[in-house]
Amino acid sequence: MSYVPRLRKKYDDEIVPKLQGDFNYKSSMQVPKLEKIILSQGLGEAVADKKIIDAAIEDLTSITGQKAIATYSKKDVSNFKLRKGMPIGTKVTLRGVKMYEFLDRLISVSLPRTRDFKGVKAKGFDGRGNFNMGVKEHIIFPEIDIDKVNKILGMDITFVTSADTDEEAKALLLEFGFPFTKN
Repeated sequence: MSYVPRLRKKYDDEIVPKLQGDFNYKSSMQVPKLEKIILSQGLGEAVADKKIIDAAIEDLTSITGQKAIATYSKKDVSNFKLRKGMPIGTKVTLRGVKMYEFLDRLISVSLPRTRDFKGVKAKGFDGRGNFNMGVKEHIIFPEIDIDKVNKILGMDITFVTSADTDEEAKALLLEFGFPFTKN
């Protein structure tokens, strides 16, 4: 028997039957699922210092357990001293087992470590069932050694679901235990 993440088992055993009843789906295949999680960082300071990109890739790799890649500029922008092809950010896309493991760590460990945490605002839905949120400090993740961090960076996290509406996607994330604010 192969390893199945805790949240994947919860999805199969509890979430699918509950959402199927709540939204009157005819088949369990209609129930929305989490397809991927994308973590990305925009690093404008990397134009001046290339070491920032290397440190950010290393941090993002340790947070997710999957190798992060650098993103490159597509155009020249003279006001920002930016040339086409310069590294300006990092990103990683998680699917499958690593996606569920990251979601579990995010919900149960990392978000509660955020300073003055009262929940995540539900304003980040895009109208197509995907949710975006920002993290101001990447040091909330327990994989990051605070003593070795040169610069505290923020990141954007995108949850891509197969839901058709924001209401269905929010119900799915709530069932996973996502800490949305009440208002």
